[in-house]
Amino acid sequence: MRILKLTEESKKNLQNDLLKRSPNNYGEYEGRVNDIIENVRNRGDEAVFEYTKKFDGADINASNVLVTEEEFLEAYGKVDKELLAVIQKAKKNIIEYHAKQKQYSWFDSEENGIILGQKVTALETAGVYVPGGKAAYPSSVLMNVLPAKVAGVKNIIMTTPCDKEGKVYPTTLVAAKEAGVDKIYKIGGAQAIAAMAFGTNSIPKVDKIVGPGNIYVALAKKAVFGFVSIDSVAGPSEILVLCDETANPHYIAADLLSQAEHDELASAILITTSEDVANKVNEEIDGYLKKLSRSEIISKSLENYGYILIASNLDEAVDVVNEIASEHLEIVTKNPFEIMTKVRNAGAIFLGEYSSEPLGDYFAGPNHVLPTNGTARFFSPLSVDDFIKKSSIISYSREALQEVYPDIVKFAKAEGLTAHANSIAVRFEED
Repeated sequence: MRILKLTEESKKNLQNDLLKRSPNNYGEYEGRVNDIIENVRNRGDEAVFEYTKKFDGADINASNVLVTEEEFLEAYGKVDKELLAVIQKAKKNIIEYHAKQKQYSWFDSEENGIILGQKVTALETAGVYVPGGKAAYPSSVLMNVLPAKVAGVKNIIMTTPCDKEGKVYPTTLVAAKEAGVDKIYKIGGAQAIAAMAFGTNSIPKVDKIVGPGNIYVALAKKAVFGFVSIDSVAGPSEILVLCDETANPHYIAADLLSQAEHDELASAILITTSEDVANKVNEEIDGYLKKLSRSEIISKSLENYGYILIASNLDEAVDVVNEIASEHLEIVTKNPFEIMTKVRNAGAIFLGEYSSEPLGDYFAGPNHVLPTNGTARFFSPLSVDDFIKKSSIISYSREALQEVYPDIVKFAKAEGLTAHANSIAVRFEED
């Protein structure tokens, strides 16, 4: 990894590099994605099944697009019992964490007959997209489905690509069954996003689409936003580690590589106040690369988006942390909780040397669906809030309205909206 002194120039170069990874910079794919969406919107199942044959090589049709109970049973037979136990433990942690996020309807009343409140309602139908091309991601299934389940979403459907034989990864199916998915459809890519956004004869229209995917999936979600809600347009994964001289370089190097192995666009950044730690981490990385299975991907990631920055002090380091607004932030300093209070922008914050990022990916309970590409400045992790909506409640008695109606009439007339004013005034004509 490149080791640089933290300066305005090095910071600017880093931020420019990171911005290149945004899905918003892949305009050459948008035309293809929009064509797929329009085709599915106009031709429904026929287009979906054509694209599934073209891109996944699978003969999927209305009779076999839905995962059957027999397929679930077969999947359970193929998943290691110890892994199943781990999935169930993670499920418990995720549910318990997200249960604390639940919101409830509330009402306030006054003696003169004013009742104001907020009605909280879960979405009717949520659609979860789960990747299925190069690997299985049961953790993504849990993280996307369980908040919807806790929120009280009535119908949760899932789409995921199948192989040429029409099979879905067993671990994906088992995780979905454990999480409480209602139906799973064996389709993927932009065509799956379009099918959930507009509905087909086989696949129902949903109210919101969540879940990660490749650039085609990300751009498809962006394109259908407005017809349905989405969680976000997620970019490649990223980790930022902030440490001082007390950090263990062996641990820090391992944590940086845990995200660099995702893909060649992943980013791993270390900001430290110790030049000695910086050099030792770099040495540790070289050692790890000789034995890790995805070392080729990691090397490309570090070559393009890996940085070690040496800051003069922790305050300077925290300023850069807030500017980068990383998806994952590890704070490994003498007083990590104190530093945490100064952090404004981060998707998930891991404190101390025994809170490495994969703990959040799989098991601790907080959601691993996080804002990327600096969007932690204004976005939050996926949560129960993503699967509810709120309605304002307003009720006035005649007595309560009579006290304020001249004010409302005046306000409406000031905006030139005489029908608004009349709607209030007509109730007191006899006065």
